Amino acid sequence: MGLLTKIDHPLVEHHLCTVRDKSTSCSEFRTAIERLAVLVGVYATADLVTRPTTIQTPIAAADCYKLASPIGLVPILRAGLGMVHPLQNLLPDASVWHLGLYRNEETAEPVGYYDKLPSRGAPSVALVLDPMLATGGSVEMVIRRLKNWGVNEIRVLSIIAAQPGIDRVERDFPDVKLFVAAIDPELNEQSFIVPGLGDAGDRIFDTPQQG
Repeated sequence: MGLLTKIDHPLVEHHLCTVRDKSTSCSEFRTAIERLAVLVGVYATADLVTRPTTIQTPIAAADCYKLASPIGLVPILRAGLGMVHPLQNLLPDASVWHLGLYRNEETAEPVGYYDKLPSRGAPSVALVLDPMLATGGSVEMVIRRLKNWGVNEIRVLSIIAAQPGIDRVERDFPDVKLFVAAIDPELNEQSFIVPGLGDAGDRIFDTPQQG
């Protein structure tokens, strides 16, 4: 399994049922995605490096720990935006860097259209946010961009991942950690995850779906 972590938790299974159900409303879907993002995020940050510090409570001095390195959140536009708010609640000091990609419907390959990463200031750890890891093409493009930017450690957080996409990331980037709530076995002819949950971006933002 390499650096793959599948989150096994009763709450994950409960909220997965909500996001998979085609009858779930947009608001319910969005809320369930956020709850799943929190659960995945807790596991994805479990081994972040901390440094000791001493603070003063209203009663006495107390020894505590704070995160030792800058963290960056990198949502893949647009569906990744649905995971930003819950991760910001967990990591309020994290920077947010956006990378925009869309899928070429003929080739199913990603096409980049938005990139505002600065030339310097790369965080020590980047959490790539994308609810769906299908073919792995978008995540691969983002990982390569972040590595070129100078990010030392990259972690990918997804709600549902297809096995072919996982295999691709593990093959091409054996140092990248993957955290997912569910693993689905395959992709269909249109490269959508089966059984999946449909188009996460359309369901988060209530936009018309194709077909």
